[in-house]
Amino acid sequence: MVRRHTKENYLIDGLTTGTDNFVPDEVVYQVRNFKAHRTCHIIVDSCADFAPKVADRLGVEVIGFPYVIGGVEHVDDLWQTQTAHQFYQSMREGTRPTTSSVTIGHYVEVFERAAQNGLPTLYLGLTRGLSSSIEAAQTAADMVLADHPGFELYVLDNLCPSAAAELLAIEVVRLAGNGLSARELYEWAKDARYFVHGYFTLDSFDTLAAGGRIPPAAAEVGGKLDIKPELSYDLNGALTLRGMCRGRKKALKAIVAEFRENYCHDLTLPVGIVSSDAEKDADWLEGALRKEPGCEDLIVIRSSVSPVIGSHVGPGMVAIVFWGTDRREKISLTDRIARKIKGSSN
Repeated sequence: MVRRHTKENYLIDGLTTGTDNFVPDEVVYQVRNFKAHRTCHIIVDSCADFAPKVADRLGVEVIGFPYVIGGVEHVDDLWQTQTAHQFYQSMREGTRPTTSSVTIGHYVEVFERAAQNGLPTLYLGLTRGLSSSIEAAQTAADMVLADHPGFELYVLDNLCPSAAAELLAIEVVRLAGNGLSARELYEWAKDARYFVHGYFTLDSFDTLAAGGRIPPAAAEVGGKLDIKPELSYDLNGALTLRGMCRGRKKALKAIVAEFRENYCHDLTLPVGIVSSDAEKDADWLEGALRKEPGCEDLIVIRSSVSPVIGSHVGPGMVAIVFWGTDRREKISLTDRIARKIKGSSN
């Protein structure tokens, strides 16, 4: 399913190998092939939690998602105007940022520019499991296509939030550099998104409770008992609870166990580790992954959770994302029943 490539194909900042930590640009991947000979325009959004300069090196257009602090709206600029530590430290000190969706009007502006340029375009957008923005994007795309009937524009729900979407975007861009058309990339990504896994834990339930996602009483009990969740996302891109662990270290070990069970064991494909100002735990995770059999030379991309997703999970989140088994083969019993009912009604 996933096309293989070698280390010589690309290099991105924030990447580590088994021998060095944060290897200099000139030593590892080269991105020259990512921008050259491309026959389509690729648009992503800031909620893919790109490592520093990755989006620029990939040559993609990034739609910055909005967030609000103290009544003032900001746009996620991939940590250009503040550091991740500054943002999450302010949350620790009581700041409660909120988020909002990208408007139809903004998407129209972006897609209209693409139409004027004329290059076939693919947008990989944040999953509707976490945001309604992808629906606004599709509406905007329909409006632009009505005015430019000959223009090729594809909108795809990536179904994989945070740095999992970064891994998907990296492969899409690489394949574009190899000559795949926008339509071919759309069809490839539509299937490939189910092969990207993501597992994470949180430092506390406080931010989820503040955002109304869990009852405050549950957060209080979880804090008193030192309960840490193991979370992932389902086939619709929505967050799902995998288990509960007593203590942070057990939660981290549970994440590593998920990697052990589901990883595709292809060292040419990067693994992502992302955190919301929890670098020590991210370091531990990277070390643990490299201790897995045959994984000493993993290509690891390190990045920080964006302000938008971070507003909902708070400081202390840490996650691993990787290419693995087909997630559709492990759907729950209730999902299987729902599929059967849906199939019989067609």
